[in-house]
This record gives sequence, structure tokens and C-alpha cells, in this order.
Amino acid sequence: MKIHEYQAKELFRKYGVAVPEGGVAFNVDEAKEVAQTLGGYPVVVKAQIHAGGRGKGGGVKLAKSLDEAGTFAREILGMNLVTHQTGPEGRIVKKVLIEQGLNIDKELYLSILPDRATRKNIIMVSEAGGMDIEKVADETPEKIIKVYVDPLAGISAYHLREVAFGLKIPKGAMKPFFKLIQGLYKMFSDYDCSLLEINPLVLTKEDNVIALDAKVDVDSNSLFRHKDIMEYRDKDEEDPLEYEASKYNLNYINLGGKGNIGNMVNGAGLAMATMDIIKKAGAEPANFLDVGGGADAEMVENGFRIILSDKNVKGILINIFGGILRCDVLATGVVAAAKKVGLNVPVIVRMEGTNVEEGRRILSESDLELISAVDLQDAAEKVARIVN
Repeated sequence: MKIHEYQAKELFRKYGVAVPEGGVAFNVDEAKEVAQTLGGYPVVVKAQIHAGGRGKGGGVKLAKSLDEAGTFAREILGMNLVTHQTGPEGRIVKKVLIEQGLNIDKELYLSILPDRATRKNIIMVSEAGGMDIEKVADETPEKIIKVYVDPLAGISAYHLREVAFGLKIPKGAMKPFFKLIQGLYKMFSDYDCSLLEINPLVLTKEDNVIALDAKVDVDSNSLFRHKDIMEYRDKDEEDPLEYEASKYNLNYINLGGKGNIGNMVNGAGLAMATMDIIKKAGAEPANFLDVGGGADAEMVENGFRIILSDKNVKGILINIFGGILRCDVLATGVVAAAKKVGLNVPVIVRMEGTNVEEGRRILSESDLELISAVDLQDAAEKVARIVN
């Protein structure tokens, strides 16, 4: 689960990580009130959305007076901010962060993330702060330094020194820099983060080390342990269908709104194979939906309803291998959902496994126009006919 920059900085403060003074504002008057409390200009007005590249899209501006702060807040609030991470559809800005300007001497990049290959956490840093790290990795990979930390042993003094020397941290900034890294690593571990990124991390002319930006992503599977993080959830930043699916513990991902075939599958591997089948048939998958092995009729019904609420869907492929999720349970859920929402697109059903004959009987006696497929090849051919 992603959180906003201002929320991430609230967590940073709890762990002793220095951040600029500032506050969030939801309208122009609030923005000016925050600016007046910061004790001087310039101040920075920053759009708050779950995406990077905001400055390049016009979502970060430096105000040299109270009037400018109000003007920039008015321009940014309500704008459709398009960055390389939002896609061409962009995001509507509903809040801004107002922060004090800093006397910046050097911009750095810092992130912490898990590395599955080594089963360790990586502290990744670069002197090329303020730039897209993907571009740095592609063009000048030698500028990226990776320090691996065993999560069982934890972070040690030699890790801190390796990071600091790699970034050429001046002697006067060493102590605050070590404190910052230790705080960030503890927060990363405490909150089960899948990403913690600061770009840029700045050194000031006074040898202070300050997190000018903050991006935090918490592993959604750990949220039952972090009720305070759940309070940070911003449904306006999430896809409406994905948000709806999360209410029913469905693993649903909207694939950009351009697909024309919805699919419902039990098992992530089978879901990936099903999307390949749809592509091979000349169609485009509209979603990833894994109802899981323990799904009941109600979950199947909700998944079916969510797929049908996507207006781009011209047909649905249901591909189930009945094990824990029995075929008769699936069929009951599909029939109930189709009758409730009003079935207006072709539905292909391919299922095998536990109680498959009972499942097929339920579908055949439902008076619904459902298309049966005997195997994956048959399902692909029928998807192609729907599209063409």
C-alpha cells in the first residue's frame, strides 16, 4: 500500500529522521496559513499524489512570497497532474504539501528495499540525487552503490560507514547521517516496507542531512499488523474497481482500462496463463483476478460483478481448476451474480476438477447463455470468436 509524501514524513519524524518543516493543505486558504507558520520564504508547494516525477509535470513550485504560495496552491489543487508514473490519464491533485525552503549544498539518492535473490535488504544510494534512478542505472550504473544487510542480523556500523563513504559524506555530517540511516532502516523493518525511497536526500551548507522527499510502500499482506498505516489509505489514489475488490479479499488488478476480455481464475499461475491465452487469441485481458482456493459463492459473485462493471469488457473467460474451490461452488456464484447484475456479454466457462459434473449441471440449468469450453485450446478459440 502506497502512502503520501506528507504521511511518510510523519513516520520519518517518529524515527528521528530530519525532514523540512511544513504541513498539508486541502485548499488555498490552508496553504497560505501553513506558509505563514514557516517563518520565511521561499516555501515549496508540492502536489500530493501517489506518483513520482511531480516536478516535471508542474506539481512542485517554489514560492518566494505569501501571494505566490497562494497562487501556486490554486494552480496545483484540482489540476490533472500527468507524470511518467501516472500514465497519460494523470491524477487529480486534491492536497498539497507546503514546506520550508532549504539551503541545499548537495542532492543524493537513497532507498531501502528487499532483494529476493540474496534474501537480504538493500540500501541503495547514489550521488546522482534528484534524477530518475532508472536513467542513472541505465546510463551510469557505476554511480549506484548497493549495501546488503542481513535482516536477521540487522544493520551494523560497517554498513553505515560503507554507505557514507560511498556518498562522500563530509565529516561534519557523518553523525546526523548515521542517525538518519539507522532510523530509516528501523522504520523499514518495523513497518514491513516493500520500498522506502528518498529522492533527493539533501546535504545543506550547514552539514544537516534532510529527507526532502519521501516515498513509502508497505507490503499489503502485513497491514493487519499496522492499523495506523491503514488510516493513511487514500481511496482516491486507487483504481475504483481494485478498491472495491479489496473489500472482499479478492486479488484484482485493473490492467489499464484497455482490455476487452475479463477473466476470473483461481491461482496466480493459472491467471497468468489465462491472460496469455487471451493475448494469443488476439484479444486483450482487462484484468487479473485470482479468487483464490478458498473462495466461496459470495466471493465469486462479487468478482463477477466487479468484472462486469468494467465498461470495456466485451466478454469474460472463467478458467477454474476445482480443488479447494469446488466447481459447483463456482457455478453457483456465477449464476447468482449473472442474475443480479444482468448478463450482457458472452461468458466462456472452462472448469475441471472437484464436482465438475455438478458444476456443469448448475450452469446448464441456469437458463443463462454461458459458453462451455472443454480445454484451454477450446477456450482460446471461443475468445477469438467473441473478439472478431
